Amino acid sequence: MDVLIKIKDREGVVHELQAPTDMAMNIMELCKAYELPVEGTCGGMAMCASCQCYLLNDVLKTERNDDEEAMLADAYHVKDNSRLGCQIHISEDLEGLEIEIAPEQ
Repeated sequence: MDVLIKIKDREGVVHELQAPTDMAMNIMELCKAYELPVEGTCGGMAMCASCQCYLLNDVLKTERNDDEEAMLADAYHVKDNSRLGCQIHISEDLEGLEIEIAPEQ
C-alpha cells in the first residue's frame, strides 16, 4: 500500500509523492528516490542534519528520539516542528503528511 505525502522543496514547489509502506523506507530515502534536494550525508544514522525537514501538519504522532534531539540541538534553521527525515519511517499512518525541506545547513 502507498500513502500520499506532500513535500515542499526549497523553491516552494509542493511535490505529491506516493510512498510505499512495505519497503521500510524513511522520508530521507523517499526524497532521494524522487531526486529532491536532501543530502542524507550520514546515510540515515541521525549523525548529520542534512535531511532536516519541518512538519506542516499534525499527521506524525511520534516525538523526536534522543539522537534526533542531540543532532538538532547543533543544527541550523531548527524550529519547533523540525525533524530529521531519516528518523520518520513511512507507514500507513503517515497518509496526508505534509513537510517542508529545511534550508541547507
